[in-house]
Amino acid sequence: MPAPQIRHALSRTGVLAVTATLLAGGATASAGTPEHPAPSADKVPEAIGHGGAVSSVDADASAAGIEVLRRGGNAVDAAVATAAALGVTDPFSAGIGGGGFLVHYEAATGQVHTLDGRETAPAAAGEDLFVKNGEPLPFDEAVTSGLSVGVPGTPRTWEDAAARWGTQPLRSLLRPAEKLARSGFVVDETFHEQIAGNAERFGTFPATRDLYLPGGAPPEVGSTFRNPDLAETYAAVAKSGTEAFYGGAIGTDIVGTVQAPPVDPEAGANVRPGGMTAGDLAAYRAVEREPTHSGYRGLDIYGMPAPSSGGLTVSQALNMLEGTDVAALGEVDYLHRFLEASRIGFADRNRWIGDPAFTDVPARELLSQSYADSRACLIDPASTLPSPVAPGDPRDPAPCGTAGPAAPTPYEGETTTHLTTADRWGNVVSYTLTIEQEGGSGMVVPGRGFLLNNELTDFSFTPVTPGVPDPNLPGPGKRPRSSMAPTIVLQDGKPLLATGSPGGASIITTVLQVLLGRVDRDLSLVEAIERPRASQRNAATAQVEQEFLDLPEAQRLRELGQGLAEDAAPIGSATGVERLPDGRWLAAAEPDRRGGGSARVVRPSPEPGHGHGH
Repeated sequence: MPAPQIRHALSRTGVLAVTATLLAGGATASAGTPEHPAPSADKVPEAIGHGGAVSSVDADASAAGIEVLRRGGNAVDAAVATAAALGVTDPFSAGIGGGGFLVHYEAATGQVHTLDGRETAPAAAGEDLFVKNGEPLPFDEAVTSGLSVGVPGTPRTWEDAAARWGTQPLRSLLRPAEKLARSGFVVDETFHEQIAGNAERFGTFPATRDLYLPGGAPPEVGSTFRNPDLAETYAAVAKSGTEAFYGGAIGTDIVGTVQAPPVDPEAGANVRPGGMTAGDLAAYRAVEREPTHSGYRGLDIYGMPAPSSGGLTVSQALNMLEGTDVAALGEVDYLHRFLEASRIGFADRNRWIGDPAFTDVPARELLSQSYADSRACLIDPASTLPSPVAPGDPRDPAPCGTAGPAAPTPYEGETTTHLTTADRWGNVVSYTLTIEQEGGSGMVVPGRGFLLNNELTDFSFTPVTPGVPDPNLPGPGKRPRSSMAPTIVLQDGKPLLATGSPGGASIITTVLQVLLGRVDRDLSLVEAIERPRASQRNAATAQVEQEFLDLPEAQRLRELGQGLAEDAAPIGSATGVERLPDGRWLAAAEPDRRGGGSARVVRPSPEPGHGHGH
């Protein structure tokens, strides 16, 4: 099938975004002083121009990435600097106490690379990590504990990415974030609410309470928040490299926090210790893996392989839709097929994907068009499949065949973050990172200024389906399955767009919906990001947003048998970049979700009508 004609129409927010970016100087806020820091830069959902682009959830973080691009850094350098700044301003979603997955297009070679910075279980972890007296621990008890903390992978990811593909040393890339932590930033409503929503468990740990509940309450919106301990941690890593984190005094403090959670005696909380050791920290390595690769409408879709399920499941769903002219469908028929392809993709994801060092993941088969075709025949345009759908057998596919009982989709923490960057040479990075639950384990390492993850709760506590092999049980040194789906799309071997999102298991459906909106549904990238979302993960009902329930198509979908949940909470917070035909970059972020994102370019273009035709 020939490559689609990608429309480059300016979205309804585009003119205002370009104008706002120009007024904001394209990236950075005016200089301040440590006593009186400059206010956070304004957020805009779309920016267009030359020299490179950065899009993240936070204006200060995007500004840090733009600063690196302006001083000659490339997209990898900008991604590391942006991520480090997010560890300051978005610490309840990501930071150096967590992990993530990075996908990189290298313009000089035309190659796509990935780094797996997923957290690992301690060597002492067994399949019964979250089992007591034969029963799985209550999820809340597991989350806020040393048991939940995986060996962080983010510092190694930054160091390895900068060394392999960057142009600047890690010490210089950490400088903007260190300065931000020391000088402070303006508290917004999201930051305030995230602390308020975790106040009870944050109050359990003196180090967390002292940092985020000064005077017993969250910092007020509009106040200045500083984190000098985190600034010192960044300074130590900048000086000595990540060995300062995976060994030495910082490593000792991490292990001490996990093995003996520092609980306020008056809190009356029983917080379970974990088994992480100094040896576990010292042994951690980020892993370069072969990206997932599939074709869709003549485009090349690259993503993250196992232990992430993101790249495999997004590609499988796209392959199931390849044989349908999605662009020609009415909105109801399009949404119905999107939901059904997601449902089937999750049926296979839950059964077959885990850490490839422990599980024989049938990745090649899951990516094959022939297997997708054998599953696509289950999709009925006139009705909805009963859930849960049973998995197929990728190694022995049969048309509409199944392979054993269905495996439901376990819960995954939804508070993650995603950033995308591009540079003047054409390099692109799509990077998703996390500490899992909002606020991770709830434990700030005393004197170090960062929260530890609770990533090990992404493992299945016990087999999801009794009697059926579960590829995602805990194990020594094992990486829990993820849904993170940083994605890069190439057209004729060159970057067309990159995208990704937070949102736990809904990441997969968000990325899929953005790609379909951009490629098939004639939406601009920011319009595709803005559209109301639904996430079907092989369940009786799909998770949906209120705006989706308000669509006129929602009732017709129900008539087709689609269950739509009524909780209607926002789903994800996507970002993206796109290369326009005239060589300019378009950066796109959320207009509204999580208070809106921050899309920035190095040199904004004031000619919004140029470069948006065919």
